[in-house]
Amino acid sequence: MTVRTLLPETSIPGIVGHPWSAKADKIQSVTGILLGCFLLAHLHFESSILLGKEAFYQVVQILEGGMFSETGHGFPVVTKVFSVFILIVVMLHAAVALRRFPAQLGQWRALRRHMNGINHKDSHAWFWQLVTGFILFFLAPVHVFTMITNPEIGPHLSAERVYHANAWLLYALLLPAVVIHAMIGLYRVAVKWGLTANRRGLRKIIKVLIIYLIVIGSLSLLSYMIIGSDLALPVQPFVPE
Repeated sequence: MTVRTLLPETSIPGIVGHPWSAKADKIQSVTGILLGCFLLAHLHFESSILLGKEAFYQVVQILEGGMFSETGHGFPVVTKVFSVFILIVVMLHAAVALRRFPAQLGQWRALRRHMNGINHKDSHAWFWQLVTGFILFFLAPVHVFTMITNPEIGPHLSAERVYHANAWLLYALLLPAVVIHAMIGLYRVAVKWGLTANRRGLRKIIKVLIIYLIVIGSLSLLSYMIIGSDLALPVQPFVPE
């Protein structure tokens, strides 16, 4: 006697059980790790503004290859090229991650009923990663495109973008969403690929990291707002004494 098992249909026919599904998982994990590590470095580089304009200026020059310039001034094209690379990684990550999104209203309702009926921390973490991922789908490309079209970075130029161009609103929404999404993503990758068995301990570390990164990111944003409020238009690039 033959026993037949009926599997639920997916929004992407043929994806379940297909070799591509395993490859997509690996691509999603690799790009997620890359973006998560980039976020950790990016927020710390940005937070150098908390040490003063001079400190942030020097960090920018180092990152833009100022040591290879006769004047010591970095090359903004480095920021442009790297931003293009990050955009490609973001698009690739989003493309393989979209297959996990509920495609219909009924699926969202079923997910909500499931979340209300269980108390599983990893499932709740996945839900919040899903929500923040949806938000980032709209916000992240805007930020990256801005850095591609206007790669000039510096204490005054960045403050102008934040304060006078009102980019603070974008960053205020982007910061918590990207931090929560990235840190939960790193946690899920570590668990998924068996890098740790101590889920409770890792969850505590992730919570501390989320709070810490949002705090330093918020303080950096506030610093740019304060600097920008003192700048008169047209804004002149910062020149160290």
